[in-house]
Amino acid sequence: MAATMKGTVSVEDVNVTFEDQQKINKFARNTNRMSELKDEIEAKKKSLQNLEDASDDIMMLDDEDSIAIPYQIGDVFISHSQEETQDMLEGAKESLKDEIKVYEGRVAAILQVLADLKVQLYAKFGNNINLEADES
Repeated sequence: MAATMKGTVSVEDVNVTFEDQQKINKFARNTNRMSELKDEIEAKKKSLQNLEDASDDIMMLDDEDSIAIPYQIGDVFISHSQEETQDMLEGAKESLKDEIKVYEGRVAAILQVLADLKVQLYAKFGNNINLEADES
Protein backbone atom coordinates (compact mmCIF):
# COMPACT_ATOMS: atom_id res chain seq x y z
CA MET A 1 0.00 0.00 0.00
CA ALA A 2 2.86 2.37 0.70
CA ALA A 3 4.15 1.92 -2.85
CA THR A 4 0.86 2.93 -4.41
CA MET A 5 0.48 6.02 -2.23
CA LYS A 6 3.82 7.51 -3.28
CA GLY A 7 2.94 8.10 -6.92
CA THR A 8 -0.64 9.29 -6.54
CA VAL A 9 -2.31 12.05 -4.63
CA SER A 10 -4.85 10.66 -2.25
CA VAL A 11 -8.31 12.16 -2.36
CA GLU A 12 -10.10 11.99 0.94
CA ASP A 13 -13.71 10.96 1.02
CA VAL A 14 -15.31 13.83 2.93
CA ASN A 15 -18.95 13.68 3.92
CA VAL A 16 -20.88 16.71 2.59
CA THR A 17 -23.58 17.78 5.02
CA PHE A 18 -26.65 19.85 4.23
CA GLU A 19 -24.99 22.83 5.91
CA ASP A 20 -21.90 22.39 3.72
CA GLN A 21 -24.06 22.29 0.61
CA GLN A 22 -25.80 25.47 1.73
CA LYS A 23 -22.41 27.18 2.08
CA ILE A 24 -21.32 25.99 -1.36
CA ASN A 25 -24.57 27.26 -2.87
CA LYS A 26 -24.22 30.60 -1.09
CA PHE A 27 -20.67 30.87 -2.42
CA ALA A 28 -21.87 30.20 -5.99
CA ARG A 29 -24.74 32.71 -5.74
CA ASN A 30 -22.46 35.41 -4.36
CA THR A 31 -19.84 34.74 -7.02
CA ASN A 32 -22.46 35.13 -9.75
CA ARG A 33 -23.87 38.28 -8.15
CA MET A 34 -20.39 39.78 -7.89
CA SER A 35 -19.78 39.07 -11.57
CA GLU A 36 -23.07 40.79 -12.47
CA LEU A 37 -22.20 43.80 -10.33
CA LYS A 38 -18.76 44.10 -11.91
CA ASP A 39 -20.38 44.07 -15.36
CA GLU A 40 -22.81 46.74 -14.22
CA ILE A 41 -19.94 48.86 -12.87
CA GLU A 42 -18.14 48.62 -16.21
CA ALA A 43 -21.31 49.72 -18.05
CA LYS A 44 -21.76 52.66 -15.66
CA LYS A 45 -18.12 53.68 -16.10
CA LYS A 46 -18.56 53.62 -19.87
CA SER A 47 -21.67 55.81 -19.57
CA LEU A 48 -19.75 58.16 -17.29
CA GLN A 49 -16.94 58.42 -19.83
CA ASN A 50 -19.49 59.22 -22.56
CA LEU A 51 -20.98 61.98 -20.40
CA GLU A 52 -17.52 63.41 -19.72
CA ASP A 53 -16.73 63.40 -23.44
CA ALA A 54 -20.03 65.16 -24.20
CA SER A 55 -19.31 67.71 -21.49
CA ASP A 56 -15.87 68.39 -22.96
CA ASP A 57 -17.34 68.82 -26.44
CA ILE A 58 -19.93 71.29 -25.18
CA MET A 59 -17.26 73.33 -23.36
CA MET A 60 -15.38 73.68 -26.66
CA LEU A 61 -18.34 75.41 -28.32
CA ASP A 62 -18.05 79.15 -28.73
CA ASP A 63 -20.37 81.29 -26.67
CA GLU A 64 -21.37 82.95 -29.94
CA ASP A 65 -22.78 79.60 -31.06
CA SER A 66 -25.80 79.99 -28.82
CA ILE A 67 -27.57 77.10 -30.45
CA ALA A 68 -29.95 74.81 -28.65
CA ILE A 69 -28.24 71.55 -27.72
CA PRO A 70 -30.39 68.41 -27.73
CA TYR A 71 -30.28 66.42 -24.49
CA GLN A 72 -31.79 62.95 -24.29
CA ILE A 73 -34.20 62.28 -21.44
CA GLY A 74 -35.55 58.76 -21.78
CA ASP A 75 -36.57 58.35 -25.43
CA VAL A 76 -37.04 62.07 -26.08
CA PHE A 77 -34.51 64.74 -27.03
CA ILE A 78 -35.10 68.15 -25.46
CA SER A 79 -33.18 71.22 -26.62
CA HIS A 80 -31.51 73.37 -23.98
CA SER A 81 -29.00 76.17 -23.89
CA GLN A 82 -25.32 75.36 -23.53
CA GLU A 83 -25.32 76.26 -19.84
CA GLU A 84 -28.46 74.24 -19.03
CA THR A 85 -27.11 71.22 -20.90
CA GLN A 86 -23.78 71.50 -19.08
CA ASP A 87 -25.60 71.59 -15.74
CA MET A 88 -27.70 68.55 -16.68
CA LEU A 89 -24.56 66.65 -17.71
CA GLU A 90 -22.89 67.48 -14.40
CA GLY A 91 -25.93 66.21 -12.51
CA ALA A 92 -26.00 63.00 -14.55
CA LYS A 93 -22.26 62.47 -13.95
CA GLU A 94 -22.65 62.90 -10.19
CA SER A 95 -25.56 60.47 -10.19
CA LEU A 96 -23.51 57.86 -12.06
CA LYS A 97 -20.54 58.34 -9.73
CA ASP A 98 -22.83 57.74 -6.75
CA GLU A 99 -24.27 54.59 -8.36
CA ILE A 100 -20.76 53.28 -9.07
CA LYS A 101 -19.79 53.83 -5.41
CA VAL A 102 -22.87 51.91 -4.26
CA TYR A 103 -22.08 49.00 -6.59
CA GLU A 104 -18.42 48.97 -5.51
CA GLY A 105 -19.57 48.86 -1.87
CA ARG A 106 -21.76 45.85 -2.66
CA VAL A 107 -18.84 44.12 -4.38
CA ALA A 108 -16.64 44.74 -1.34
CA ALA A 109 -19.31 43.25 0.95
CA ILE A 110 -19.66 40.20 -1.29
CA LEU A 111 -15.87 39.75 -1.38
CA GLN A 112 -15.87 39.66 2.44
CA VAL A 113 -18.61 37.02 2.48
CA LEU A 114 -16.74 34.97 -0.13
CA ALA A 115 -13.51 35.19 1.86
CA ASP A 116 -15.27 33.91 4.98
CA LEU A 117 -16.91 31.06 3.07
CA LYS A 118 -13.59 30.12 1.45
CA VAL A 119 -11.96 29.79 4.86
CA GLN A 120 -14.77 27.59 6.14
CA LEU A 121 -14.99 25.39 3.05
CA TYR A 122 -11.25 24.96 2.55
CA ALA A 123 -10.92 24.11 6.27
CA LYS A 124 -13.32 21.21 5.82
CA PHE A 125 -12.62 20.04 2.26
CA GLY A 126 -9.01 21.10 1.72
CA ASN A 127 -7.86 20.42 -1.85
CA ASN A 128 -11.02 18.45 -2.64
CA ILE A 129 -12.89 21.66 -3.50
CA ASN A 130 -12.00 24.38 -5.98
CA LEU A 131 -13.37 27.81 -5.11
CA GLU A 132 -11.15 29.85 -7.39
CA ALA A 133 -12.78 31.68 -10.29
CA ASP A 134 -11.97 30.54 -13.80
CA GLU A 135 -10.51 33.42 -15.78
CA SER A 136 -11.84 32.43 -19.17
